[in-house]
Amino acid sequence: MHRRSRLSLSIPAFLLALAFPLTIQPQTLRSRVMVTQGINENVLHRLAGNTRSQANAQNDAGAVAGDLAMDHMMLQLQRPPEQELALQQLIESQQDPQSPNYHHWLTAEEFGTSFGPAQQDIEAVTGWLESHGFRVNSVYPNGMLIDFSGTAGQVQTAFHTAIHRLNVNGIEHIANMSDPMIPEALAPVMAGVVSMNDFMPRALNKPHTQYTFTSGGSTDQAVVPADLATIYNLTPLFPATSGQGQTIAVIEDSDLYSTADWTTFRSTFGLSTYTSGSLTTVHPAPSTGASNCVDPRVTSDDVETTLDAEWASAAAPAAAIQVAACADTRTTFGGFIAMQNMVNSGTPPAIMSLSYGECEAENGASSNAAYSSLFQQAATEGVSVFVSAGDEGAASCDAGATGATHGIGVSAYASTPYNVAVGGTDFGDTVAHSTTVYWAATNSPTYGSAQSYIPEIPWNDSCASSLLAGYSGSSTVYGASGFCSSSTAAAEGLQEVVGGSGGPSGCATGAPATSGVVGGTCKGYVKPSWQILGPNDGVRDIPDVSLFAADGIWGHYYVMCFSDTRNGGARCTGAPSTWAGAGGTSFSSPIMAGIQALVNQKYGKQGNPASVYYTMAKGSAVCKSSNGNAAGPGCVFYNVTEGDNTVNCSGSVECYGATTSTSSHSHRSSSSANGALSTSGNSFIEAYGAGSGWNFATGLGSVNAYNLVMNWGH
Repeated sequence: MHRRSRLSLSIPAFLLALAFPLTIQPQTLRSRVMVTQGINENVLHRLAGNTRSQANAQNDAGAVAGDLAMDHMMLQLQRPPEQELALQQLIESQQDPQSPNYHHWLTAEEFGTSFGPAQQDIEAVTGWLESHGFRVNSVYPNGMLIDFSGTAGQVQTAFHTAIHRLNVNGIEHIANMSDPMIPEALAPVMAGVVSMNDFMPRALNKPHTQYTFTSGGSTDQAVVPADLATIYNLTPLFPATSGQGQTIAVIEDSDLYSTADWTTFRSTFGLSTYTSGSLTTVHPAPSTGASNCVDPRVTSDDVETTLDAEWASAAAPAAAIQVAACADTRTTFGGFIAMQNMVNSGTPPAIMSLSYGECEAENGASSNAAYSSLFQQAATEGVSVFVSAGDEGAASCDAGATGATHGIGVSAYASTPYNVAVGGTDFGDTVAHSTTVYWAATNSPTYGSAQSYIPEIPWNDSCASSLLAGYSGSSTVYGASGFCSSSTAAAEGLQEVVGGSGGPSGCATGAPATSGVVGGTCKGYVKPSWQILGPNDGVRDIPDVSLFAADGIWGHYYVMCFSDTRNGGARCTGAPSTWAGAGGTSFSSPIMAGIQALVNQKYGKQGNPASVYYTMAKGSAVCKSSNGNAAGPGCVFYNVTEGDNTVNCSGSVECYGATTSTSSHSHRSSSSANGALSTSGNSFIEAYGAGSGWNFATGLGSVNAYNLVMNWGH
């Protein structure tokens, strides 16, 4: 087991006197100069924790040409500790109804003036970049980010790391082969280059698979917008509170395959009656300098763009849906560019949803700092940021694997203290043999068939799920006789790392001793003051809330109109049962963003709403999800108490019950039994089980939208 320690700021006592004042006075908060000595290129500082695990000798295909263009790299800066303390106090006061700063949101320029580095420091950094031949494209208004371009040769000279070609499972990539190094004199103000590689984050959606394990010939209950409105009690809010006047930006690196798909989705499912609902696609440019946001056109991520736009609209049918899409550069995720440009604009969107992820220990310390800084700024501007928690259970560094080998890890995008992390559930009616209680035998004119709230369990496609194992007649999930080592699990494709993610922040800063594994100098984000429920572990824990996100393992999945047949889509003709279907926390994040649009319609911009969620959960009605339609009318949150998001694993890192055998001929070890992710190496303590109160599998649980909106802030 790897110990997880806290990321903390060491603030000298005398700096506490510089605490943020009761009212915003930007002119008194300018940063002190931190670059106080001459730049000596021979005295260097290593930016630890910024080398991808794939950048190794096995994958190395040699150095790239020195003149390879490295356009629109991003350099993340940092502020003095006392300014960071003042900013933290401002953010808390903006959510305190008793404070003069309550909901007093900043502009990007005000943020830069008060909380950006000193202009002298920014000029020292830009001057150093230019001295190495880089082109400084722009300094963002927040003062915290510099867009610069150059070549691989210039990167090697300035940052003392070579850019190589890699061959990873037959796919070509480029990446820096060692941690960057910078002059020691600049270290106080430079957090690092956000990325020097082309490994982009993954979209968090899972196509619907025709499972046979649980279906037994029964008909699947596919989820459509009418079902969503019934299950999560949106119906009483409509049409009066359905997102009028609100804009939801879904963050993408692909355009929509077809805007007609969105229109067909809305007309088929009865959403087009909300005539103020709209769809636009934007490619947001930065406020200064040449644009770094190129139209990505249609890429393989067009399915993500489609489902985000459609299901945000399902939860807020009268809202304006804005697809904010930028193309990936050679080193920078297009979604990151889109978010930065929007947050640093004069009119940032009040709500943003991001359905991509990468684990903390792999994302890199500089990139982690960049996302945290971005979402932090968004919070001060009143922007509510929703992020998918992940689709890998508690093993986010093992996305796409058939078994976890890196232990417990969470998404770097979801784990910051400044966003809502949205996890995933499934419906528990199939497990309880109560399907006919909750689903009608026939559909409504808009294809809905759900009859009430339905009991929920954590979304978990892995054979390590206690519910899947029990349903198959197995009493254990791990070891040679466990369900994960059975022929049934193998035949049904259940030996996989797939499920709603949750866990403790463990590697927001620092560098792991083993690539992708929390350890070494890794530290997690300090638990935010608003996270008042959950374990007393000192770190940020995710998810905050969860919504249905399953891809059909128990017969339930989402329907979408996605007509790109070359990328897994289907023609949107005939009954929706023939349309494309999928699951993943990619759905739960834009839906929760849509619910926030209903809150904002009544109460205005909210910034990071997580503090309100936790306060409401502590003081309002929380009901046991397993009670289903008997949960009671006053529920705000449905506490999920049955099931888990534990995944199967192999190896020795937080994996219990895995065994290996050694061939007498080859002397090579090979796995002979699957284990299950555990917080203990001495006994099986599942990572993680649902349970009473906040839990790592589903957070606070799911929501009753009507009660959430009507009781907001009370």
